[in-house]
Amino acid sequence: MAINFASTHEEQGMVSAINTTPLVDVMLVLLIIFLITIPVVRHAVQVELPKESNHVQLTKPEDISISVSRNGNIYWNDQLLANQSILVQKLKKIATTQPQPAVQIRGDSNADYEPIGRVVLACQRAGILKIGFITEPQL
Repeated sequence: MAINFASTHEEQGMVSAINTTPLVDVMLVLLIIFLITIPVVRHAVQVELPKESNHVQLTKPEDISISVSRNGNIYWNDQLLANQSILVQKLKKIATTQPQPAVQIRGDSNADYEPIGRVVLACQRAGILKIGFITEPQL
């Protein structure tokens, strides 16, 4: 902010005016910085991301339901499994049947991601081709 003092005797009062030149300078510098950095922010690798859509599918009697409770316990068709190795053994037996049944994972919404990820990893190791997640429909 600058203050101009009157130099002649007839203007004895003080004239105050805000000098906006530094403000304009700062705004122009910021504008130039944004114009330079915006093209850099765009992603370099062009990828077409999948669109989200939920399809209602009927559960077949031969499908396997694996549930993960809030505390991380894993259930095979409502039967508690002692450890993950038992899960892998059961999945390997299922993977050899023709046609291979789908595995449907029911994870508690308050459960950690780790036990659900272990179930998916076990399905991959066993060679299960069809893995689905059961969710509640939105109201």
